[in-house]
Amino acid sequence: MPIYEYQCEKCCHCFERLVMGSDDEKTSCPKCGHGRVKRLLSSTCFIDSSGSSRCGSSSPKGFS
Repeated sequence: MPIYEYQCEKCCHCFERLVMGSDDEKTSCPKCGHGRVKRLLSSTCFIDSSGSSRCGSSSPKGFS
């Protein structure tokens, strides 16, 4: 179950939502209730087998 970041197309409020199955289609802004939101590209974080973590805080090459 992934956590996605969204931005409302009406009020520009950014928020996160835990999405299960087809719930992505029913996502609306929690601030104004508007039904049109866009999913944002977010950074990732990985924990390797040794227990250390690496997070992608910068954009990959070719993206801004």
